[in-house]
Amino acid sequence: MAKELLKGNHAFAEAAIRAGCEAYFGYPITPQTEALEHMSKRMPELGRVFLQAESEVAAINMVYGAACAGVRVMSSSSSPGVSLMMEGLSYIAGSELPVVLVDIMRGGPGLGNIAPSQGDYNQIVKGGGHGDYRPIVLAPASVQEFIDLTVEAFDLAEKYRCIVIILADGSLGQMMEPAELPEMREVRRFEERPPWSLSGAKGRTPNVISSFYLDPLNEEEVNRRLMAKQAEIEANEIRFRELMLDDAEIAVVAFGTSGRIAQSAIKNAREEGIRVGLLRPISLYPFPYERIRQLGDNVKEILVVEMNSGQMLGDVRIGIEGRIPISFYGRQGGVVPMPDEVLEEIQKVNSRSSAS
Repeated sequence: MAKELLKGNHAFAEAAIRAGCEAYFGYPITPQTEALEHMSKRMPELGRVFLQAESEVAAINMVYGAACAGVRVMSSSSSPGVSLMMEGLSYIAGSELPVVLVDIMRGGPGLGNIAPSQGDYNQIVKGGGHGDYRPIVLAPASVQEFIDLTVEAFDLAEKYRCIVIILADGSLGQMMEPAELPEMREVRRFEERPPWSLSGAKGRTPNVISSFYLDPLNEEEVNRRLMAKQAEIEANEIRFRELMLDDAEIAVVAFGTSGRIAQSAIKNAREEGIRVGLLRPISLYPFPYERIRQLGDNVKEILVVEMNSGQMLGDVRIGIEGRIPISFYGRQGGVVPMPDEVLEEIQKVNSRSSAS
């Protein structure tokens, strides 16, 4: 298919539709409202379910119900709205249901503003709602990657019966780039829904979906099953991209929009003769700890760049285990760092590394 000029919010919404999304429940919040608007038009056109709920709390519980019925379902929101969804997400995780959520991050805490941020990292990557669970978290850095990861998110959610969250930000939601949409998948027929779903029980024992286990031993058994599933995810679903790391003495680690900005800075630094490369995690959970550990054997220092106060920084430190220095550069509150700022930080790191 030919590439089209697509806005990020429209692109992921249409990608979800083409991936076979059967139901969407959401509530408008900037900077992702265009996705809801796109769904409000396209889903009824295709005979699928769209509903603008009265709140984000209602929306995520509608998602819960639809997932129990075995349909491909999703929601999208932005930072304050996602915070309201956390109880529902915990119920979904405890019930082991496949659900896709897109979080277009904005400045915070609180209502903050509608500018791009990466301040939801801890809330999303570390679980968010109560209990021991981890959603798969994917971080795109371009409109095309946003499309591709949205399609993949539905497949991963169903493969592991878990939540998959795409963690993007206002820059990616609002930017327009040439990108290619996938072919339209057919929505599966009723009789093709998963055997565990609540789709009628004629001639068989009824299915039960719940996250309610009064006996602590039963609850522990569920938790151990979730942990085993997470171990499988960690073994098989790590994703990242690299740039110019083969001979690098300095590694920049950045995700999403920050990774894209860092890539421009790295190319400029290379023109100055600085041997620097980029590791851009795409799966924030599972996090590429092993690749980070390998970097600690090959480079002199790591620079972490984020649009927050250093939330991914802790995961990089876990991977490095104190073996080499780690520097941090971040902008907060919705301020997007410029490539020149990141280049200046790379130059500082290079000066220290050269002097040591």
